[in-house]
Amino acid sequence: MKLTTKGRYAVMAMADLARHSSGSPVALAEIADRQEISLSYLEQLFAKLRRGDLVKSVRGPGGGYLLSRPADDIRISDVILAVDEPIKATRCELGSPKGCMPSSGRCITHDLWEGLNHHIQLYLGSVSLGDVIGGRMAARQAVIDASSPAKAAALAAD
Repeated sequence: MKLTTKGRYAVMAMADLARHSSGSPVALAEIADRQEISLSYLEQLFAKLRRGDLVKSVRGPGGGYLLSRPADDIRISDVILAVDEPIKATRCELGSPKGCMPSSGRCITHDLWEGLNHHIQLYLGSVSLGDVIGGRMAARQAVIDASSPAKAAALAAD
């Protein structure tokens, strides 16, 4: 799976915004400083996030950005997709009958990677910005771990 800095930085910046807004706009320069991300890069990302209706901008003195809806209603997958960051574990083009092999066929492990891609999408779609900033990721991981038969047996043995 490949997730570039574009997707990672967008999630980091949105989590920072969610944590620090408290109802008033947050300047991108503040996010850039706290997250150690280039301000010009953040400006590009936030233009896409605004077009994706995840943030709204406030102009003028004291201006900056606000989340367009509550942090619990913004999924991590929404953020990544808003910045045009497809998450895929195969080289195949989505929806194309053409495969990733030079002969245009699908590789022998295609279904494995496609399944992984599906699970990643489900996971990122199940996690909100509120989960991330509220520290609810450890509890979520425990539920996922317990849902695995091998992990559940190991937990029960303890």
